[in-house]
Amino acid sequence: MQASPIKKPPMTIILLAAIIVALTVGIVLLLIFIKNQAAPVRGIAPLVTIQAMEPNSAEWGKNFPNQYSTLLQTADNKTRTTYGGSEPVQKIEADPRLVTIFAGNPFSKDYKDDRGHQNALIDVRETNRLSDKTPGTCYSCKSADNPKLWANMGMEAYDKTPFSEMSKQINNPIGCANCHEANTMRLIITNPALDTALKAQGKDWHTFTRQEMRTVVCANCHVEYYFQGESKLLVFPWKNGTTIEDIEKYYTENGFVDWTHTTSGASMIKMQHPDYELFSASSTHYNAGVSCADCHMPYTRAGAVKFSTHNVKSPLLEPNTSCGACHTDVDYVVNRAKIIQNQVHTTMISTEDALVAAIETIATSAKDPKADPAKIEEARKLHRSAQLRWDFIAAENSMGFHNPTEALRILASATDLARKAQLKALEALQPAK
Repeated sequence: MQASPIKKPPMTIILLAAIIVALTVGIVLLLIFIKNQAAPVRGIAPLVTIQAMEPNSAEWGKNFPNQYSTLLQTADNKTRTTYGGSEPVQKIEADPRLVTIFAGNPFSKDYKDDRGHQNALIDVRETNRLSDKTPGTCYSCKSADNPKLWANMGMEAYDKTPFSEMSKQINNPIGCANCHEANTMRLIITNPALDTALKAQGKDWHTFTRQEMRTVVCANCHVEYYFQGESKLLVFPWKNGTTIEDIEKYYTENGFVDWTHTTSGASMIKMQHPDYELFSASSTHYNAGVSCADCHMPYTRAGAVKFSTHNVKSPLLEPNTSCGACHTDVDYVVNRAKIIQNQVHTTMISTEDALVAAIETIATSAKDPKADPAKIEEARKLHRSAQLRWDFIAAENSMGFHNPTEALRILASATDLARKAQLKALEALQPAK
């Protein structure tokens, strides 16, 4: 019986198998090639490796000259806007009401406008508010040395060190290390107090988007804070939330007092610079996803290179760059900003008049031996509530523009409380029925 001939596979199958083998080999070789390539870099390869928490911004500037050169410009950007700027204008001379409002507090002696980031150390060291009791905590928002010092010392040891002693370890003004992780340039939180405050609200900044971080890094410094306990530990009063009512509740629950007003006798709170709190309180720009950096550090160009300028300043100084990135009618936007700020300023001055009237009335009534002490104490509590609201807006750096609706709401409440304080002080002189 004759054996059956072996059938050869069709040429198409042989060709297909050859293609599959060739593709497999090619893919393997490609993967080997990719695996052996250097890690990709963004833009120009760095010239130097930056040490973690490097405090000298000049070192970072070797890799990022455009950002560094514009950061240096904050030393001299002295052009003023209508309600602010980077000149050390003495506010208590421009507005004498502040002497009465801050009676007994160092701000009644020296209250200058803040200057650019490169002047942070100069300004804090030259202020007349310093004393031999000033803690190191006052350096918390002034230096790029801080992240490394906090890491090495711990925040509690840092804060309880006297200001004069901390001065020996601090040499660099605000800089790259305050906001960036070395080499990756990732935006990070460096202030332990901010990290703690966010955790208290159940928030993890590691999950935030880059755009969100372009606002949150500003909260390392541009926030309300206080010095807690004998160690003067830096704490953000955000446990209940970041509205003025939440913050007042926190201070009341903790029995915190900054100073006793020498005229009214009220236990007072001095607000700092709650830019982040006001902006993030559902403002129009915040809800639209706009970040602090979009306006205060807008993207610009040096030749073909696009970068975020680090000459941090008011958007009103270069509105075509800052506002023009989103708005087509820049003139309208600038005029609108002026209208908002004028309205907030007018309202703020009315609140100051109400506060001064309340302070003077409480003082007069308290001197009368027939005055009802319980009603005097009620008036003092109203004075405290009124003034911390006014100060929340007065100490904030946008003259209300960061959130005009919220700013006017708070000032209206402050004026109402101040007038109630004045009336309660007058009631204290009325004979009981």
